[in-house]
Amino acid sequence: MSTQGIDQLLSELRSASALAAGKPAAAQQQDGTPQVDFADVLKSTIDQVNSAQQTSQEMQKQFELGDEGVNLQDVMVSLQKASLSFQTMVQARNKLVTAYQDIMNTQV
Repeated sequence: MSTQGIDQLLSELRSASALAAGKPAAAQQQDGTPQVDFADVLKSTIDQVNSAQQTSQEMQKQFELGDEGVNLQDVMVSLQKASLSFQTMVQARNKLVTAYQDIMNTQV
């Protein structure tokens, strides 16, 4: 059983804790790879999902108003992309919550 995912999550939690305490987080992980800020990745992903949903809604409005530059196929593809990205984000959130609960329930 690989513990790499748990180690990475713990590293990210430690970094967040250090930032909350006012201490600078380490710039690199132990193996020399650059450390990625979890909060930045999360915010970027949420922004991308939001952008896809807004684009989809705008295309839908344009189609409903009769804009000749927007066809039904593009609107439907855009709606499906927005739906799929949202569902993927929800599943990732569910996995994170489950991992957090598993860590919190682990006896030390």
